[in-house]
Amino acid sequence: MRLVGLTGGIATGKSTFASALRALGVPVLDADQLARAVVAPGAPALAEVAAAFGPGVLDPDGALDRKAMAALVFADPAARRRLEAITHPAIRRAMEAALAGLEAAGHDLAFYDVPLLYEVGLEGSVALVVVVHAPPEVQLARLAARDGLTRGEAEARLAAQLPVDEKAARADVVVENGDATVPLAGKAARLVADLRAGLGRRLPSQPPRRY
Repeated sequence: MRLVGLTGGIATGKSTFASALRALGVPVLDADQLARAVVAPGAPALAEVAAAFGPGVLDPDGALDRKAMAALVFADPAARRRLEAITHPAIRRAMEAALAGLEAAGHDLAFYDVPLLYEVGLEGSVALVVVVHAPPEVQLARLAARDGLTRGEAEARLAAQLPVDEKAARADVVVENGDATVPLAGKAARLVADLRAGLGRRLPSQPPRRY
């Protein structure tokens, strides 16, 4: 089974593209969902987090208090590394278990939806990388409209991420989503067909393949 990395930027339409892939029957593993699952109540990683950071990172119900945890790790890089040392291996094990299940079920292709794929260096763990791209001006407009932000607030959120143009330049495949009138479903179908026909990583001298 081939595992394809899927990433993009905020308000580029990555989640919509992932939905289009699922509608085609192609599994999409969501890194954010796996990250939440490994620290769910009763999970071993949550007990490790509580032991490392104290009971103050748990809410009254014993679940992870995400605001308290975020306040700790954003203020202290060493604390963030301690948290990642607990959660990243747990996420990797959960992903491997999910992939084994998909392969046992007969799937030949799956996508791994990772918002920070390049930021955490996962591009070497997948067969190739697909980036859903929209021009930054389109991102800003969509983000401001979607979340009710001022332009300055939207710009600040974009500035906190690796620029989507940079991600696209590093990708093997770029799915353009700057024009909302062009549905992503057709692009998803063409990409899946090409992947099953053997589409792989591009050579360093080649530009990304675009859809």
